[in-house]
Amino acid sequence: MLDQGSVIPYLRQRGLLTGDATVETLTGGVSCVVLAVSNSKIDLVVKQALPELKTKAKWVADQRRAIVEANAMQVYHAITPDSVPELIDCDADEFTLTMSHLPRSCTNWKTDMLEGRIHPEMGRELGLILAKWHNAAALSVEIKAEFMEDSLFEQLRVAPFYRAVAAVNPQLNQVINALITEITKVKITLVHGDFSPKNIMATTDNRPIVLDFEVAHTGNPVFDLAFLLAHLFCKIIRTQNISEKALLLATASQFLSAYKANTQLPVAESLPRHIALIALARVEGVSPVNYLDQPAQQRLIAITKAALLDSGMSFEMLFESANR
Repeated sequence: MLDQGSVIPYLRQRGLLTGDATVETLTGGVSCVVLAVSNSKIDLVVKQALPELKTKAKWVADQRRAIVEANAMQVYHAITPDSVPELIDCDADEFTLTMSHLPRSCTNWKTDMLEGRIHPEMGRELGLILAKWHNAAALSVEIKAEFMEDSLFEQLRVAPFYRAVAAVNPQLNQVINALITEITKVKITLVHGDFSPKNIMATTDNRPIVLDFEVAHTGNPVFDLAFLLAHLFCKIIRTQNISEKALLLATASQFLSAYKANTQLPVAESLPRHIALIALARVEGVSPVNYLDQPAQQRLIAITKAALLDSGMSFEMLFESANR
């Protein structure tokens, strides 16, 4: 695996660097080594997929996801060039990709929201971006064919989120199995698969730049919608600040409204149940969030399990229950 000492000779070998450079280790989440490399001529980020994710529970994932990410980054950058980094190089042998570095003034959207800097227009912009991606890929036979293999989606999302929750909640198996069928069998467009606040950077004028495309696959667009909304749901549960709750609810509402206003695809009626299940997985799944205390966890569990058993649950009802 690359580190601060080996990345400079690696980039020289790839023909991407001459001379010396400054190296900085960036936060790579649980799945990657991420290094920033810069000098007077280049400003790059090098990302290498780990063979085993850094989670408390054992979580092994195919390193080929780096190649998937590189291919998806090119597709998304072509559709929304201002909202996706530019791919510079992909090394399929070492499961490593090199991309342009974002402006240093960008901030992480997850961190911003947890620290109370909540701008609902970020939700609106993300809804528009996601609609553009889903619309374009749905019309492209070539894109859908390229990303048809979905084993990484099973490893990184279906198993640790949906199946892990089903394993500890037998009473929810029927509804969870139906949701699994929907996201694995209904293949409509290119799905990002990790459309999460931690993978979204915010510019100084509150415009999003999206990262981390390693779970991209041809699948059901409801998953991208639910994945982001589940994170916003968790953050509403977390805060006791009434103003923050209102801003987070506005962010979620603007995201879904902007998507619906711009998408050419139907929004699945099952969306609220997918949101509830993914939020529940952030407590009972393989990769729990680190910002919910015990009372918040218990409240989330009660709300989401009730929502999963309520076929009439709407987006508005689900989020209002979190907002109380």
